[in-house]
Amino acid sequence: MSPSRNAQRNVRDVVFVDGVRTPFGKAGEKGIYAGTRADDLVVKCIRELMRRNPSLPADRVDEVAIAATTQTGDQGLTIGRTAALLAGLPRTVPGFAIDRMCAGAMTAVTTTASGIGFGAYDVVIAGGVEHMGNHPMGAGADPNPRFMSERLVDPAALNMGNTAENLHDRFPAITKDRTDAYAAASQAKLAAAYANEQIQHDLVPVATMKPGQGWALHTTDEPPRPGTTVEDLAELRTPFRAHGRVTAGNAAGLNDGATAAVLASAEAAEELGLSVKMRLVSYAFAGVEPEVMGIGPVPATEKALKNAGLGIEDIGLFEVNEAFAVQVLSFLDHFGIADDDPRVNRYGGAIAVGHPLASSGVRLMNQLARQFEEDPSVRYGITTMCIGLGMGATVIWENPHHADFEAFATTATTEGAAA
Repeated sequence: MSPSRNAQRNVRDVVFVDGVRTPFGKAGEKGIYAGTRADDLVVKCIRELMRRNPSLPADRVDEVAIAATTQTGDQGLTIGRTAALLAGLPRTVPGFAIDRMCAGAMTAVTTTASGIGFGAYDVVIAGGVEHMGNHPMGAGADPNPRFMSERLVDPAALNMGNTAENLHDRFPAITKDRTDAYAAASQAKLAAAYANEQIQHDLVPVATMKPGQGWALHTTDEPPRPGTTVEDLAELRTPFRAHGRVTAGNAAGLNDGATAAVLASAEAAEELGLSVKMRLVSYAFAGVEPEVMGIGPVPATEKALKNAGLGIEDIGLFEVNEAFAVQVLSFLDHFGIADDDPRVNRYGGAIAVGHPLASSGVRLMNQLARQFEEDPSVRYGITTMCIGLGMGATVIWENPHHADFEAFATTATTEGAAA
């Protein structure tokens, strides 16, 4: 008998159970992950998630979604499936790969979360990996010549640094002095978070071996430059434009690293005794002019807020990916938020810690989840980022430690029972 097309389907609550990441490294021959495979990095994350959540049977994982921007070599071959097999998950667990450039891991989360909400999955693992040392951004790409011949985009849109300079042009109030000050603050906030041991819990130790150097165990991020001052940043060259404003100091670097998270339906989390660190409220993606891709988080956030029935004033914490300082400041200016607002990137951001492209979305979620635990007064927070070729992504989360969260859950349960 065929199911009725009119049969009611209830959308289920999706919860963020746990997330981990490798320490982020600097891309290149001198980086900590030179000679290390990308897929091995994400395998370490998956194994650590299973170790930290012993009440989750491996055969209850319904899907593994792993993102990579450059899907070739050790980041190719349907990395979600290969990483699941390499991590020792049962062969019955399927997997797939995702590419949405910088928002790869974020898209892995929202795509599998949609499957949970629809009822296709109960528990998933979602994350991302980028080894920019093995795979420099754009290496091997072959952009269609129509992009240039038909002027579909400005040639500058294919270089992220140029798009950041374009954003400065569009918003002249965002000066280099402001971006340098923001960047120095990011370094200081990350250093403070490390001193307070707010970062270390999320990190998976990674052992690497280099010929002639032997084995090394990496337990902290490589990119941070604690003690960076505005005066230091003022001396850096502007590689994308003569007398420009974007430098290596007020932008994220080229990095290697991996992330992974466990998501589940609220019912499955309760059944399996899994923690609930956040509840997904809404998400949205938006397209913008590729030439100013950094403005993408603005329309994405507006869409996500509208979908959730919330206003920007309802958001108590912001995790904004710092691809470029100018990109973050354009977001803050649009919403009337001060450069040094304490709700924004409390642990610092990608300018300090690094941005291994497709992996970064889950890093933002890890940090927001920990801040939710530290600050029960905050009910809603967002993770948001710009995306190459002119897009933005935003996910809104609810804090389970907030006083009103339990009331919401009880109301939802009661309404479901009444229905």
